[in-house]
Amino acid sequence: MTGAQALIASLEKEGVELVFGYPGGVMLPVYDALFDSKKIHHVLTRHEQGAAHAADGFARATGKVGVCMATSGPGATNLVTGIATANMDSVPLVAITGQVGTHVIGTDAFQEADTTGITLPVVKHNYLVKDPREIPHVIQEAFLIASTGRPGAVVIDMPVDMSRSEIEFKYPEKKTSLPGYKPTTAGHARQIKEAARLIMAAKRPVIYAGGGVVTSGASKELAELARMLEFPVTTTLLGKGAFPETDKLSLGMLGMHGTSYANFVMMKTDLIIAVGARFDDRITGRLDTFAPHAKVVHIDIDPAEIGKNVAVTVPIVGDARTVLRELLALLKPRVEESGKPDGKAWHRQIREWKKEYPLTVPEGGLRPQYVVNEIYRLTKGKAVVVTDVGQHQMWSAQFYKASRPRQFISSGGLGTMGFGLPASIGAKMGVPKERVVNIAGDGSVQMNSQELATAVLNEVAVTIALINNGYLGMVRQWQELFYDKRYSHTHLRRGESPDFVKLAEAYGARGMRVAEPEGVEPALKEAFKVNDGPVLIDFIVEQEENVFPMVAPGASLDDMIGG
Repeated sequence: MTGAQALIASLEKEGVELVFGYPGGVMLPVYDALFDSKKIHHVLTRHEQGAAHAADGFARATGKVGVCMATSGPGATNLVTGIATANMDSVPLVAITGQVGTHVIGTDAFQEADTTGITLPVVKHNYLVKDPREIPHVIQEAFLIASTGRPGAVVIDMPVDMSRSEIEFKYPEKKTSLPGYKPTTAGHARQIKEAARLIMAAKRPVIYAGGGVVTSGASKELAELARMLEFPVTTTLLGKGAFPETDKLSLGMLGMHGTSYANFVMMKTDLIIAVGARFDDRITGRLDTFAPHAKVVHIDIDPAEIGKNVAVTVPIVGDARTVLRELLALLKPRVEESGKPDGKAWHRQIREWKKEYPLTVPEGGLRPQYVVNEIYRLTKGKAVVVTDVGQHQMWSAQFYKASRPRQFISSGGLGTMGFGLPASIGAKMGVPKERVVNIAGDGSVQMNSQELATAVLNEVAVTIALINNGYLGMVRQWQELFYDKRYSHTHLRRGESPDFVKLAEAYGARGMRVAEPEGVEPALKEAFKVNDGPVLIDFIVEQEENVFPMVAPGASLDDMIGG
């Protein structure tokens, strides 16, 4: 068969059923082979970035590897933002790009770009195929690398002559490992024993859970540990759902826009059990004042993350679920014999903080927090929520309580505006029986609004809750607080461009507008009845509402504005 046919056959061998992409000249052999596939459904997005984000959303919602395709040159470069977004959030993604023929690589041929060079800093691994016989091996290795260890993005750059060449197709036997690639999964026994000792001696402990808990499928083990010891749990943005936020032990999200009580706990704790989290700057605030009284147990599959930002007392390299199981096996008999650590005074203090510093919805007008609260209430907290990036993202994180893994999907590390709509399409196509709500901003949604066409033509029933404040809200908030309200180029002039209801209708979607609190419930209920395509609700909210609490850049976690 041809290299292109081998590529498609290899994807089928890996169990791929859904690919998001956009064709072009050098990808014609691949798309011609795809035309004959009976197992792979291709979704034509309206922009390559939309394809990457849709594949990303699919991967986050399902736990499977997301796959996207684009042609050479501008097609490949349009994928880069989506590739970087997935890789920074440890999402398994395989991106297949076309490339000019090997004989003209380096000559500035039409639609040539050095895709491997461009993507190298933002991927886990990449390939430039130079021998068509390598194609089955490359596909197999790409999926193994993308989905194991710390997951990430892998790029396969496919020159057009490799697609046209003929080979004898034979898919290799499954490899359990690759030379030089051996992620550590089991934790070091001595380190786990030391962690157990610190845990049993802790007076003011906290479990700090990140996206790695979700990725490894360790939520059950995490919950068992927390409930057995009665330790409070706080999560990162990507860790939402790793532990039920409805549980009495939950502190919600911490960090720059986390709950006040989660931040206070971090500043007073004497032991942090960090699982699958990387202590990024939005979590720690000012590093030299972060958790000044705490010893740190850090569990992570990526050894590069341990000790990178925060000094660690007990480092444990390994898969979160495997290590937590090993830790539980040590702790259970100790708890049964001597009881759990005495945390009565600690829990009493936390209850006081929760009572004194709750998250609240301001009164008067249509508030964004109220919209998110109503979405939570009407979906009974069971929807898959996909956010874009900005103020609405933080309000969603604060007020939509995630109770299970893969329920809250958002661009964390890269903070990519334009992520939400295409990612929600990918998520819905990955978990079609779930209700999927895209909470978006009027700035973010316009970056990939063309994907409304993708949703309409594929009958993807996503509810788009558009928090329309007429500003690039988060940037405006920083300008208000730190730049004397000098709103330089952040005013989107709501009502002038565009009319989002008409925009939705132009694509064939349903559009509604709500400007008063009493209109929120009926609009959402009506939208949730639609099962054959997207519905966009344009919520006209208070223009200069801010996200509080907020830890200013360079400030300590306990030095919060508002809230």
